[in-house]
Amino acid sequence: GVSHVLTLALQELSLLCKRDVNGVGMLYDLLRSRWLQALLKIYECLQHYLGKRPAPVTLQARALSREVVELLREAPQSGEIKELRRLLRSPHLKAALLSAHDTVAQKDFEPTLPPLPDNIPENEEAMRIVCLVKNNQPLGATIKRHEITGDITVARVIHGGLADRSGLLYAGDKLVEVNGVPVEGLEPEQVINIL
Repeated sequence: GVSHVLTLALQELSLLCKRDVNGVGMLYDLLRSRWLQALLKIYECLQHYLGKRPAPVTLQARALSREVVELLREAPQSGEIKELRRLLRSPHLKAALLSAHDTVAQKDFEPTLPPLPDNIPENEEAMRIVCLVKNNQPLGATIKRHEITGDITVARVIHGGLADRSGLLYAGDKLVEVNGVPVEGLEPEQVINIL
C-alpha cells in the first residue's frame, strides 16, 4: 500500500541525501515526519474500510427503537433500563440521529423529480428541470416579471450564492414551476414565498 511506497521513496531519498542534492534533505525529513506517517495510515485504513462497502444492519432504526422501548417497559425497572428508555425516547436521538440513519440507510436523501410528460411537441423550447436543495440558505437569485410576455424569469444570479455555485440557473431563465406549483399568472412576490 501507500506505506510500502513511502518506505521505498525514503530509501531512495536517503541515498540522494548522502550526495547533498539540493532540497532532498528537506523532502527526506518531510516524508519521515510522524504526522505524515499517521496521515498515511489513516488514509490506508479509510481505503480498506471503503473497499469493504459497509452496509447498514437495519433500514428502520426508528421503528426498532420504538420496539426496544416497548420491551423495556415490560422489563424489571433498574436504573440502567430507565436511563436507556429515557435516551431512546429523547427527541434528539429519535428525530435527528435515527431519522438521519434511516434516510442514509435507505439512500432516500436525493430529491425525487416528477417524470417528464410524454406529450411534449417536437418544436417546443428546450426545458430543464432544476433541483436545488436550499437547507435554510437563500437561493442567491432575483426574479422578475418579463415586461412583454409576463413570464416569471430569473433577473439576476448573485455571485457566490446557491444558484451561482450550482451552475443550474441563469439570468433570463423562465420559471414554469416551483416546488410543484405552476407560477404562470403569479406575482413575483408570490413566487418568492414559494421559493
